[in-house]
Amino acid sequence: MKLHLQTLFVAIGLGIKRNWHIFLAIIAGILLGNFFHEHSDTWVPFVKFLNIIGQAFIRVIQMVVIPLVCSAIVVGISSIGDSKQIGKFGKKMILYYALITIAAVVIGAFLVLTFKPGIGVQSYISQSSSIEIQNLVNNALMEQRGQLGNIFLDMIPQNPIESLAKGEMIPIIFFALIFSLALSKIGEINRPIVSFFESVFAATMKVTDWIMVFAAPGIFALTTVAVSNFGLSIFTTITKFLAVIFIGLGIQLFVVYPLMLKFFSKVPVGNFFTAIIEALLVAFGTASSSATLPLTIACCEKRGISHKVCSFVLPLGATLNMDGTALFQTAAVIFLTQAYGITLEPLQIIQVMLLAIIASSTCAGILGAGLITIALVLNGLGLTPQQLVEGFAFLFAIDRVVDMTRTTVNVASDAVVAAIIADNENEIDYDLLNNTEEYKEII
Repeated sequence: MKLHLQTLFVAIGLGIKRNWHIFLAIIAGILLGNFFHEHSDTWVPFVKFLNIIGQAFIRVIQMVVIPLVCSAIVVGISSIGDSKQIGKFGKKMILYYALITIAAVVIGAFLVLTFKPGIGVQSYISQSSSIEIQNLVNNALMEQRGQLGNIFLDMIPQNPIESLAKGEMIPIIFFALIFSLALSKIGEINRPIVSFFESVFAATMKVTDWIMVFAAPGIFALTTVAVSNFGLSIFTTITKFLAVIFIGLGIQLFVVYPLMLKFFSKVPVGNFFTAIIEALLVAFGTASSSATLPLTIACCEKRGISHKVCSFVLPLGATLNMDGTALFQTAAVIFLTQAYGITLEPLQIIQVMLLAIIASSTCAGILGAGLITIALVLNGLGLTPQQLVEGFAFLFAIDRVVDMTRTTVNVASDAVVAAIIADNENEIDYDLLNNTEEYKEII
């Protein structure tokens, strides 16, 4: 009997698709993480060990992000060639990303203003916030005060090499776009450079294939550590706020995106989500849209969307299109004003939504970066420094679990826009997209 059970488990492990391995890893991580949270004193060394594994998994993915983004943009734009077509792609991308992000902030604001999850929550906000959080907030305010006017200026790198070394994604992409456009204008003399970047792109995708073999254990470790920090009890403490966030993100993912696909393309919704499921699971586990980018490109290209569209739209989306983050930032700001009894006028609510769109676009897909950008918005609404610290201590406590969910929405959004543009420009292979039974394993 024992041998039969072992055989059964091995058959299940080898027979199910590997995206289910990631799903099972997430579930196992949640259960084990909650156990570690309840027995934290005993299992601290093991949690630290799992944290090393999880962080190593994120780092090896991030290792290929910059060469992947640069090579994808160069190859993508040079393969498009025609500047009119590049302009057409760019206009449609901006339009669709704008529509999706506006929908996100409106949903976030509407739900928080309707259900008012911040009323009566002030008693849950810690009065003894840590020095670390105090420093984070103070530094964020000092760095961002008066910087709104310089946001677009900061996108232009003074030294592209320095931006590469620091991993500053927006300046890197700006330079890559300008450089790629120049390559597309100089004719066949660009072939050595373009061939070089084609090789870089192919090599980074191959490295991604190797990395994704370890996706399940890496995401299991990340999920376990995340849940061990806060436990499942946090859901009962602030159920209403989390419910509003998850409902908003759910509406964005399962209502707004399918409607976008229906209205602007003929891409079948069910097949589309089947095609990108691996990327969504990895996005949930890593909580980083930039780290998920290699897998997002692989899913889209291997399931029918042309390389021309993927290499142009997805790297830009992973950096600039953060509608899940914009939804959360809008909801979080209004939630905290409710907790502190601050009444917002309609114009202030619109201001919050606009600032959330701008702030979310400057997060560069880095885990947790979106939370710090809320400080500027809160400060402008009259919250005292002490209230800022207390509110941020509260948001930091739940940020990881929300970050995992909103990153999933961010990644899905990028893929939706890529699919719509590919459909509009006849750059999608529907025979491949609709033949879900023949999908090759991505991870």
